[in-house]
Amino acid sequence: MKPPSESPRKVIPIAPVAADGSEVPSSQVEIVSLYEAQKKIYPRSISGVFARWRWAMVFLTQLVFYGLPWLEWGQRQMVLFDLGARRFYIFGLVLYPQDFIYLTGLLIISALSLFLFTAVAGRLWCGFSCPQTVYTEIFMWIEHKIEGDRSARLRLDGGPWTFEKIRKKFFKQIVWITVALWTGFTFVGYFVPIRELGVELLAWQGGWQIFWVLFYGFATYGNAGFMREQVCKYMCPYARFQSAMFDKDTLIVSYDVERGEPRGPRNKTVDYKAKGLGDCIDCTLCVQVCPVGIDIRKGLQYECIGCGLCVDACSTVMDKMKYPRGLIRFTTQNGVVKRWTQSQMLRRVLRPRVLVYSAVLVALCVAMLASLVTRTPLKVDVVRDRAALSRIVAGGKLENIYRIQIMNATETPQRYRIDAKGLEGLEVVSEVSVEVDPAQSRWVAVRLQVPYGSASPGSHPITFEIGAEGGGAHVAEKTVFLVPR
Repeated sequence: MKPPSESPRKVIPIAPVAADGSEVPSSQVEIVSLYEAQKKIYPRSISGVFARWRWAMVFLTQLVFYGLPWLEWGQRQMVLFDLGARRFYIFGLVLYPQDFIYLTGLLIISALSLFLFTAVAGRLWCGFSCPQTVYTEIFMWIEHKIEGDRSARLRLDGGPWTFEKIRKKFFKQIVWITVALWTGFTFVGYFVPIRELGVELLAWQGGWQIFWVLFYGFATYGNAGFMREQVCKYMCPYARFQSAMFDKDTLIVSYDVERGEPRGPRNKTVDYKAKGLGDCIDCTLCVQVCPVGIDIRKGLQYECIGCGLCVDACSTVMDKMKYPRGLIRFTTQNGVVKRWTQSQMLRRVLRPRVLVYSAVLVALCVAMLASLVTRTPLKVDVVRDRAALSRIVAGGKLENIYRIQIMNATETPQRYRIDAKGLEGLEVVSEVSVEVDPAQSRWVAVRLQVPYGSASPGSHPITFEIGAEGGGAHVAEKTVFLVPR
């Protein structure tokens, strides 16, 4: 049977209607898209104080990041987070999972430092040291060297696909991928000995190592090469809650509206004040150099990363126009509104919240440093042997068996002596002296015995004492000795 043919659907346009029921003319209708089309930002290169500071931080952070895994301390990598062996090597320190408290302290110190720096001077971390900022700067520098300055890149992207355009685009991608893969390799080198990692990758061995190198390389390539400011604007949570740490005495990049408005182009030989113009010549150079593409003249915006490049650009224009600098500058909202001098503004930096952050931060740093200095380079874990809780052995003795993990957190081999106290007649009948290699751990089976009938039935607290022979590290661990009924 032939199915009935479907009648074509009729599309009925929906026209906007005014409050009185009349139809609104199409010329008065404004259509607002729910999704904003993102335009590629072509930042202009600029020189100045803040631009030099940004590059200084790029060199400093990348010198540390790329160079640190290749340095050695004794016979091992200086900084290595060996997850497989569950040991962290940081210079002369050997940290075990039991030292997790130090990681917690470091995270708390980092968070408080972020709060303090943000309360004082805004998003300094974002503008100068954040990995997203640093690698975006590196990738844009590569792009600038291969494709040219801002105007050349605009012409190249807007023009047809010629051999020259394909050559430049292809070469740029090759350099980007090389830098990204080297970054991924270096990052994984903090968790796997980097020299061994290099040998494994050259032999195309180590599936997980290859995966993580490619994963972090792809993340660097995508974030710094393509997403760039989108990460800062839409993915980074810091941009969203920074306002909770700002106040009117926080140093931020600000545009002096009273001095700059009304803006407009002019010849520098003309008396612009007689024409009622402000100092801003509306050259938009501050917008062109912004890595996130905002107009700082619209006021403080959450997208601003506080890099100061617009300050450098505006200062250059002010110098050419022979106007005083500072139309765009690092200042506070109170400083702009109340026309404070630099000294008056800086005196407001030491306000209560900054003093509280500073005091807590100093106290935590001192406590963590003191704990590291006085830290005992010996870790001990005591585990009862659950296969044989208690038993009677030859000679009329009652025996409990334990397993003890001894962790040597020094760079030299150590010999430790095992003693036990807490019950009358308690003695160690197994090996009492144990040697442990540098930065290694060893499980030891320990047998304790007491004369039968010397202790009442039940659980009796005892203490294992493990100490380095010849003096040094000493640790006491509590456990129980079980006497059957």
